[in-house]
Amino acid sequence: MENFDEQKLIKDYLKGDQKALENLIRFYLKPVYNFVLIYVNNPKDAEDITQETFVRMWRNLKKYKSQKASFKTWLFTIAKNAAIDFLRQKKTVPLDEVAETLVDPVSLTLELAEQKETAQNIKANLANLSDKYRQIFLLHQEQGFTFKQISQKLGESINTIKSRYRRAMIILKKFLVAK
Repeated sequence: MENFDEQKLIKDYLKGDQKALENLIRFYLKPVYNFVLIYVNNPKDAEDITQETFVRMWRNLKKYKSQKASFKTWLFTIAKNAAIDFLRQKKTVPLDEVAETLVDPVSLTLELAEQKETAQNIKANLANLSDKYRQIFLLHQEQGFTFKQISQKLGESINTIKSRYRRAMIILKKFLVAK
């Protein structure tokens, strides 16, 4: 979508333009689905949770405050909470254990890819990261969040986020080079 302006779409929808809401959902549908799939590891469940995410977004759109967080951060927070709610109801494996096994290594940075390690090694080494490092790594690499968006989402300073991301990269490199 050229010149995508989510703030304009939100305002237009709140003024009664249903097409604006459709465009907003269409733009974020696949990224939200992929994000949720990391948590639940089941395409059918991910579809249901994605639908629930957009229902919650629709119900709360009037409450969204662009001064507090970007729309993307706000929406992905809703998606994360919907996934957590689903997992609590289902009483499945803890989220950190699920996230360890679901990373698509194709999206890792070029720097890691140059190590010529197999996808299995990369997945196995993600398990060596603590939750705080893995979460930032996945949000940045898999979901395309900026460090500022991650900072807002997690309520941490941007310098802390950058430092943790850098530390995650160092840890992964050490494990990949050691093999």
